[in-house]
Amino acid sequence: MEVFKGFKALKQFRNPVVTTGSFDGVHVGHKAIINRLRNLASLYNGETVLITFHPHPRKVLYPESEGKNLKLINTLEEKLLLLGKAGVDNVIIAEFTREFSRITCEEFVRDYLVSQIGARVIVVGFNHHFGCNRQGDYNYLWNLKDVYGFEAEEIPSREVEHETVSSTRIRKAISEGYIQRANAYLDNHYLILSLPVKASDLPTVNYSFFSAGKTESDKLIPPPGIYAVSVSLPSENLRCKGIVLIGENDIGKDAVYFLTPGIDYDYSGKRILLFFHKRLSENINFYDHKHFFHNIEKAIDEVNELIY
Repeated sequence: MEVFKGFKALKQFRNPVVTTGSFDGVHVGHKAIINRLRNLASLYNGETVLITFHPHPRKVLYPESEGKNLKLINTLEEKLLLLGKAGVDNVIIAEFTREFSRITCEEFVRDYLVSQIGARVIVVGFNHHFGCNRQGDYNYLWNLKDVYGFEAEEIPSREVEHETVSSTRIRKAISEGYIQRANAYLDNHYLILSLPVKASDLPTVNYSFFSAGKTESDKLIPPPGIYAVSVSLPSENLRCKGIVLIGENDIGKDAVYFLTPGIDYDYSGKRILLFFHKRLSENINFYDHKHFFHNIEKAIDEVNELIY
């Protein structure tokens, strides 16, 4: 997958099939769009192009209201990882600024999607809006397609257990600790990408704990508790069972620690992925050692039964 920062140094795309959006979570609905992109690209002997925005538009447009405390399912690096796994050929990261937000719908289609990318087909989700004041949508694209010579398609919503999948719904599930529900909406495991360090502020009898390190300020972290996870170390082709502890330490809240029972490995400074399976317990007390180790041993038994 090729990644382009902005529109100034784009290559010449071959029969590009294009979509645009935030794609936070790369969830079931997003994957339906991506799969359609890939099918159309194959049909036209073309390639897929996905435009995403950084920072998130709400953080720029509404910094003192809905964007102020907005937490995102994925960091930009995590999102790119998931988009590559989903089979996207090209990603354009558009820097979202107030100036960019003033581009009209037609200017965005004409000057970016058509002139700079050369869109053969533009595919959007059922509730996608674009351009100044979010005035553009699928109907707007449909009215412009003959003017600028592209095709347009709209992908309907996707449901899981009779609920429409959305990034907002997934954020709510994660923030309330309903990891399995969030994973169903994602059709994947909620993840944290980390560069861990050896934990020096936890009791270490029989176990080696690592801190997941400092996460980005707008990364959504699940609530306190003990979680069953898979730990992946891509550089060593290693994947194993693990436990994540989330709670408050002396530094502040949202401290994330993990251990991999039975695996003696120093993860310090190695790029790892924590894939969350289930919240095992809502309670974690880092300071009552007897209670702490009892919960760890119980969690290890549960993880061994849950993850194969």
